[in-house]
Amino acid sequence: MDVKIIEETSKKIIFDVEGESHTILGALKKELWNDENTKIAGYNMPHPLLTSPRFILQTDDEEPRKIVLSAIKKLQKN
Repeated sequence: MDVKIIEETSKKIIFDVEGESHTILGALKKELWNDENTKIAGYNMPHPLLTSPRFILQTDDEEPRKIVLSAIKKLQKN
C-alpha cells in the first residue's frame, strides 16, 4: 500500500491510498469514527481502475496523523 499525502494541517489530513479497495478503507473509516476527536472521516473512490482512493480526516484538537496511525495499529491487532 502506497500512501501519498496531499494536504496536512494541524487538524486535517488528506491522502491518496494506492492499490487499496473499499475493504481496507471502509475498516479504517469505521475505526477512525471510534475516536472521539474525529469530526470528519471518509474517502472517495471515483473509479478503481483510473484513480487512487482519496481519504480525508478532520479532527477537533488532535494531530490527524497520530489518529490515523493509532487506528491502523488497532486494525492490525484485530
